[in-house]
Amino acid sequence: MFFYVYILESLQTDNIYVGFTNNLRARLEKHNRGLVSSTKPYRPWKLIRYETFLNEKDARRREKYLKTNQGARLLKRQLKEYFYDRKTRVEETNRTSTTWKEVKYG
Repeated sequence: MFFYVYILESLQTDNIYVGFTNNLRARLEKHNRGLVSSTKPYRPWKLIRYETFLNEKDARRREKYLKTNQGARLLKRQLKEYFYDRKTRVEETNRTSTTWKEVKYG
């Protein structure tokens, strides 16, 4: 059996959530269905990273570490390119999107 430490990103607020499970698919579904009270207000969630462990204690230790200040900084460094690419895509979308007020008829 495998154990997973996973990182989710809220598509609504850009919040990051770190969790632990032994069934990654089922846990992600629970988050997105609103069955987890701590993540319910920030749905929907996207899985952006996971780590696999053979030992449950190792996985729980890693989850606990990633939830610390130092662990969060490490995570930001490890996902630096992902966050940069995401920011660039959002800025590009905002630049090229047209609002209804900008559309002229006639």
